[in-house]
Amino acid sequence: MMDISLCLRQPSCMGDRKRMRTTSNLRCLLPAFILLYLMNQVNSQKKGAPRDLKCTTNNLQVWDCSWKAASGAGHGSVYEVCIENRFPPCYQLGKTNTKIPTPLPGDHEITINYDFGNSMSKFILNEKNVSFIPDTPEILNLSADFPTSTLHLTWNDKGSVFPHHSNVVWEIKIVRKENVEVIKLETYNTTLNGKDTVHHWSWTSDMPLECVTHYVGIRCYIDDSHFSGRKEWSDWSPLKNISWSSDSQNNVFPQDKVIPVGSDITFCCVTQEVVVSAQLGHTFCPLVHLEGGNVAIKIYNISVSANSGTNVVFTTKESMYGTVIFAGYPPDVPQKLNCETYDLREIICTWDPGRPTALVGPRNTVYTLFESFSGRHVRFKRVEAPMNETYQLFFQVLPNQEIYNFTLNARNPLGQSESRILVNITEKVYPHTPTSIKVKDINSTAVILSWHLPGNFANTKLLCQIEINKTNSTQELRNVTIRGVENSSYFVVVDKLNPYTMYSFRIRCSSETFWKWSKWSNGKQYLTTEAIPSKGPDTWREWSSDGRNLIIYWKPLPINEANGRILFYNVSCSSDEKTQSLSEIPDPQHKAEIQLDKNDYIISVVAKNSVGSSPPSKIASMEIPNDDLRVEQTVGTGNGILLTWHYDPNMTCDYVIKWCNSSQLKPCLMDWKKVPSNSTKTVIQSDQFQPGVRYNFFLYGCKNQGYQLVRSVIGYIEELAPIAAPNFTVEDTSADSILVKWEDIPVEELRGFLRGYLFYFEKGERDTSKMRGLESGRSDVKVKNITDISQKTLRIADLQGKTSYHLVLRAYTDGGMGPEKSMFVVTKENSVGLIIAILIPVAVAVIVGVVTSILCYRKREWIKETFYPDIPNPENCKALQFQKSICEGNSALKTLEMNPCTPNNVEVLETRTFPKIEDTEIISPVAERPEDRSDAEPENHVVVSYCPPVIEEEIPNPGAEEGAGTSQVIYIDIQSMYQPQAKPEEEQDTDPAVGAGYKPQMHLPITSTVEDPAAEDDLDKTAGYRPQANVNTWNVVSPDSPRSTDSNSEIVSFGSPCSINSRQFLIPPKDEDSPKSNGGGWSFTNFFQNKPND
Repeated sequence: MMDISLCLRQPSCMGDRKRMRTTSNLRCLLPAFILLYLMNQVNSQKKGAPRDLKCTTNNLQVWDCSWKAASGAGHGSVYEVCIENRFPPCYQLGKTNTKIPTPLPGDHEITINYDFGNSMSKFILNEKNVSFIPDTPEILNLSADFPTSTLHLTWNDKGSVFPHHSNVVWEIKIVRKENVEVIKLETYNTTLNGKDTVHHWSWTSDMPLECVTHYVGIRCYIDDSHFSGRKEWSDWSPLKNISWSSDSQNNVFPQDKVIPVGSDITFCCVTQEVVVSAQLGHTFCPLVHLEGGNVAIKIYNISVSANSGTNVVFTTKESMYGTVIFAGYPPDVPQKLNCETYDLREIICTWDPGRPTALVGPRNTVYTLFESFSGRHVRFKRVEAPMNETYQLFFQVLPNQEIYNFTLNARNPLGQSESRILVNITEKVYPHTPTSIKVKDINSTAVILSWHLPGNFANTKLLCQIEINKTNSTQELRNVTIRGVENSSYFVVVDKLNPYTMYSFRIRCSSETFWKWSKWSNGKQYLTTEAIPSKGPDTWREWSSDGRNLIIYWKPLPINEANGRILFYNVSCSSDEKTQSLSEIPDPQHKAEIQLDKNDYIISVVAKNSVGSSPPSKIASMEIPNDDLRVEQTVGTGNGILLTWHYDPNMTCDYVIKWCNSSQLKPCLMDWKKVPSNSTKTVIQSDQFQPGVRYNFFLYGCKNQGYQLVRSVIGYIEELAPIAAPNFTVEDTSADSILVKWEDIPVEELRGFLRGYLFYFEKGERDTSKMRGLESGRSDVKVKNITDISQKTLRIADLQGKTSYHLVLRAYTDGGMGPEKSMFVVTKENSVGLIIAILIPVAVAVIVGVVTSILCYRKREWIKETFYPDIPNPENCKALQFQKSICEGNSALKTLEMNPCTPNNVEVLETRTFPKIEDTEIISPVAERPEDRSDAEPENHVVVSYCPPVIEEEIPNPGAEEGAGTSQVIYIDIQSMYQPQAKPEEEQDTDPAVGAGYKPQMHLPITSTVEDPAAEDDLDKTAGYRPQANVNTWNVVSPDSPRSTDSNSEIVSFGSPCSINSRQFLIPPKDEDSPKSNGGGWSFTNFFQNKPND
C-alpha cells in the first residue's frame, strides 16, 4: 500500500508546477493522469476500498463530491477524507459525499480511508473533471391572457450566487396533454450580472388556451468562461400549468377575434355534447378531437372578411355554438401627408389612408395627430370610410409659432403605423377662393376691382393674379402684390383697358412666399365707357359703269377703334371749286354714291359715336392711266394670294389692293386692303375665298394726284379639276380623216387655269365601245395632248374608210382632269378600195380556173382511169390458165396455170365447213406467218398466196408420188382479209353460200374426192364470178365445194379469177421482186405525171 502511494507521488513536476511554463505543465499532466488511472484501477481491486469519485458544482463556489461505498460497509460507516494543502487536512464523515470549497486551479490529491486505514483510496482532483450543473430553475409565476391566447412566464435567475458575469441560455418548453406533446421549445438568452433578476417571457398559442391545458417547463445552461470543466444543462423545472374555469357562457374560442388576412387560426368548442359538424361561413371543416371531448378546427390562409365578420359555427345534436372572426389588414403608412393653412388661423392636415383595412366599427383605424413642440394632439376616428378617401384633421394655429412638427399615428387591432412632417405654416398658405368681386369706373380705360378674401393676413403680403378676358382676344394675366389687412377686403386699379369693351375679370391669390394659388373666383363681366373713335374708316371709291357717279365705300371700324357704338357717318367731296356733303348716313350703311364731274375731288369720311367724331379718312377720286399693263395669273399658296411688285419711289401715299369675283358685274369690288408705300409684297386673305373660283386682283399705287393701276392679276386660291367638258362638233369627214372643233369652257366651270386638252379616239360602235382605261396607255386607244389652249380645231388623219370611231375630248387644269365628252363618227367609204376589193377576187378566180383546166386536160386519161375505170373483158383475163393436158379434147376450154410470182402476202381465214383436204395447204414461198393465226383450228386454216399472172410458166404436174388424185381449185374470199376473224363456235354455223367477192382459183392436187350432190341445187345461190365467155364449156360448181358436179370427170373447170364483185383493187404490193403494176390507183404525185395509155 505504501509502495503504491509512494509511486503516486513520484512525479516531481507536480510539486514544481508553478515554476514551469505552460508547455511543461501539459507534458507533466499526461503521465500523472495515466498514473492516476492505474492507481484507481489498483485501488478498485482492493477489497473494501472506496471508488468512483465524482464532483459537481451548481454555483462554481462549492464542489459536491461523492463516491461509491466500500464493499461490506454498512449504515453508520465512517470515512476519513484528507485533502492536500487544506487545514485541517482531514475530517471524518458518516456518508459517501462531501462538499469542498472550490480549490485553486490545478491538481489536488484526496485520500479517503475506511476501516481505520485498512482500506484507503487516493484520487487526483482537477477542475476539468468537475461538471457544472446549475440548480433547477424555479418558475415564479405563470399567467394567461385568454382573449389573446397568450401565456406570461416569470422566473428568477439567482445571479447573486455566481461569482462572475456569465451568459445564460434558458430553454422553455410548452406541453399539451401533460408530458406527452411538446408543441413549443424556445430559447431565451440572458446574462448573469451578480444580482438576482426576474425575467419575463410571453408566448401566444395558435390554439385558444380554453381548449386544452398548457404546461410550461424551464431549464438553463450557464456558459461561464472562467470554468474549464464540463458544462451541462440543469434539470427541467416542474411543469406548471394554467387552467381555465368553465363558468363563462361562451363555448367557442376565440371570441370575436381580429386577425390579419392570410393567417392560420384554430377554433375550438368546449362542450360536453358531441359536436357533429363545424363550418366557417358556408364551408364545412374537418374536426380535430382534443382532450376532454373538446373539438377544434384549423383554418389556413384565411381570406378577408366582410364588414360584419365571418361566422364560425359548431353544431351538436341539440344546439349550435359559434363566434365571429374578423380578418383584415393593419393600417398602411399614411400617404401624401400634407399640412397647410387657408387663413393662418387653422392648420389642415390631409393624407391618404392607403389600402383599406376591411375593419370597421370598433375595429376601425384610429388616427392621432401629435405636434411635438407644443405637445398637443388631435384624434380622428372614422366609422366608415370609402376606399381611397382623403382624410383630414384640423389643428389650431398657436400664437407666435410658425414651425410645427406633426406625427400622424394610425392604429387598429392588427398594428400601427405613422408618418411625420415638419412645416413652416407661413410658407404653406393656400388661401380661400376670393368672393364678392366688384368693378367701378375711373374712366373709359381704367377701373377699380375689389374682392373679399377671408383670413388673418395682417402680418404678411399677398400675391394676387388678375385674369382679363375680352371678346375675340387673347387672355391677359396681371400680377399684383398687396399687403394683407384685418378686414379681409382688398382692391386694385386695373388700367390700360379699351373703351366700350366687354371685359371679364377673375382673381386668385397666394402668399408672397407662394405655396399654392387659390381657386379662381367667379368671373365678373363689365363694359367700359365709350370714347371718341380713334381712327377714321378705311375708305375706297369706284366710278359707276356709266362714269357719272362716284361710289364711296368704307369699312366699319373695329371695336377697338370705334371706342363705342357708331351712330352715323358724314361724307363730303371737295375740290377747288365746290364741296358736296352727305350727312348722317346711318351706321348699317357703308356705301354712298355722289354724282360728280371729272374734276379732281378729295373724299372725306367721318364716323361719329355718342362721345364724338373720328378723324376724317381722305381719298382722291382721280385715276392715273397706265398704258403698259398686262393681265397676269397667280395661284394661292395655301393661306392666301401672294402679290409682289417692284418698289416705286413715286408712290407717296400707300398701295391699295382690291379684288372681286371674275363673274361679278362692274363695278367689280368684293374687298380691298391698304399697305404702306414702302411695301413690295402682301398676302391677300379672306374668309370669302373659295377653291375653284377665279378672282380678279387690282394693285393701285397712290400718288399725290391720284391712284394708278399698277398690276392686274387673275388667280385662284386653289385650282380644281373642271366640272364640265368642252362642247365639240365634227366639221368635216372624209374616208381617212375627221375634223373636229370645240368651244371654250365657261370660267365658272373651268375652276382653274386651262392647261390643255386630251383627245382620245378608237374604233368602236355606239353602245359597244366603253373607252375604258383611257389613262392606262391601251394600244388600241390613240391619244393627242393639245397644250396650245388657243387651238380650237383638230384634224385626225390616217383613218379607215367607212369605219365607226369613238371620239372623246377632255380638258385639264393643274387641279386635275375634267369630265369627258364623247361622240361616234363614221368615216366615208373609200371607192378605190372598193374597186380593188372586187377586182382581186375575180382575178384570182380566173387564174384558178385556167390552171385547173390546163391540169385537167393534161391529166384527162389519168382522171378517166381513176374515177371512171373500164370494165375488164373476161376473155382478156390471164389470171387463170389451165394446163394443156387438162384442156385436150376441148379446144374451147382453157386450163388454169400457176405462174411463179412473188405473192402479196394475202392471208385468208376460211370460215366455211368443207370436207377435209389433206396436204392441200399452200404456203407462200416468200413469207410465212403461222403465229398470226395460232388460235384458228388447223383444219380450217388455209393460207393462199395470190399471184397475179405476170410471168407465164407452166406448172408441172404434181407427180405420181401423190397417188392417183385429181386437181381442184379452192376459191379464197379476198374480202375475208378485211373482215374480223370469227370465233370457232360461229364458224360452224356459217352458211357456205354467204361468201361473196373474188375467189382465186388454184390447181391443187387432191388425194381423195368426195362428191356433193347438193352442189347443183346451190348453184344459183353462189355469189362467185360467172364467166362471160362460152359458159356452156364451163362446169359451174359452188365456190365452197372443192370439186365439180361431175364426179366422173377428172378435169374441172372454174370460173374466171377476175371478178366484178371484188370490192378492192387487185393491186400487187410494190416490191422489188414483184412486177410493177400499171394500174392507176390514186396518188397525189401521179396527178402531176403523165402515164402511157394502156
